[in-house]
Amino acid sequence: MKKIVLDTSAYSRLMQGEKRVEQALNEADKIYIPLFVVAELLLGFKNGDREAENRAILEKFESMPTVERLFPTDETIEIFSDIFSSLKKAGKPIPVHDIWIAALAIETGSMLVHFDKHFEEVEKARLWGKE
Repeated sequence: MKKIVLDTSAYSRLMQGEKRVEQALNEADKIYIPLFVVAELLLGFKNGDREAENRAILEKFESMPTVERLFPTDETIEIFSDIFSSLKKAGKPIPVHDIWIAALAIETGSMLVHFDKHFEEVEKARLWGKE
């Protein structure tokens, strides 16, 4: 089963017509959208001038049978703390939401579809375009 975790940057690029993201989604059996991604998207929608339209598009996306919203578990918390500690010791911090997103991808054994270079600092993450 091919599973992916969709980062905020990838969702945004998908909405802009990025064919590579569309292809990654089409090839996946399961598409996870982390709660942290949904939160970032809703914040962006609230700060824009098309909030209702963007919410409707997100709701339609999440209603697809292969898409599932992903919530942290106790295992996610352990993975998060390991990643955070490792990055801090290495002097390579990344945004906290992105650590959560990476932790969820690692926990589920999913490929992380993203456009943020700092995910490369997360050692155990399976990154899209790197395999």
